This record gives sequence, C-alpha cells and structure tokens, in this order.
Amino acid sequence: MRAIIQRVLEASVTIDGEVVSRIGPGLLVLLGVEESDDISDVKWLAAKTAKMRIFSDAEGKMNLSVAETGGEVLVVSQFTLHASTKKGNRPSFIRAAAPDHSEPLYEAFCTAMEREIGKTVACGVFGGDMKVALVNDGPVTIVMDSKARE
Repeated sequence: MRAIIQRVLEASVTIDGEVVSRIGPGLLVLLGVEESDDISDVKWLAAKTAKMRIFSDAEGKMNLSVAETGGEVLVVSQFTLHASTKKGNRPSFIRAAAPDHSEPLYEAFCTAMEREIGKTVACGVFGGDMKVALVNDGPVTIVMDSKARE
C-alpha cells in the first residue's frame, strides 16, 4: 500500500462539476492498493499517517500530528501510485489491485484513519473520475510504502 501524504491548507474532490468532498487545513492522502496488500498494511499505514509529525508547533518546528492539530483528512484512491515505468514509455499497472480487492481496503483505511484521528474523514469516490484540488502547505509531501515500512 502506497500513500502520498500532502500537508494542505485546503483540498477538495469534484465530480461532474459538483464538489463531493472538501477539507480545510490537514492532510490529503492519495492511496494506492496493490494485490499483496491486506488489513495489516491498512493498520500500519493509517497509524503512521495519523502520527506523522509534519505540522508546526508553537516554535515553528514540524513536531505535531494531524490529530494533535485538529486537522482534517481527505483520502483519495489512486491506483496509479503502483505504476511501473521500467519498460517503455507506457506505464504498467499490473501491481495495482483489482477493485474487488482494493475497494474494501480503501474503505478500511478511511475507517482506520477516523479511529486514529478521532473524527470523520472525507473521502473521494472510489473509481470515480475525480478532479482533486489542493493548496499544498509548505509544500510538505511525504511518500510512504507499507511494504518497505517507510
């Protein structure tokens, strides 16, 4: 399971011209699920994401987590995070999980994040043609992979 975590001032998901999810300051999490992922990947990645100290404290140091700041979280499914570009110029998505495997794990991640931060998490629409807008704060962008545990 891979995640691109972006500290944002705001983020939103729009489908067919309608905003379906929106958050203020917090995290935008782009989440990719691969065939070998299971619930242990969900639990590890949600806990690590929620506890990631990338928000400034009173001294301006990145020392606080999204939960500690009361920030919001928006999670968007993105199978392209598992693209392989090793051969040729057209990415292969063979490692990305099929929807019947990835959708339940995506939903489990959203639920796990809610437990970790103690509030409702905004979500994209799984499989939807989404337009994702964000104002990256910093910019701060972190890439994590549950298989590498980093």
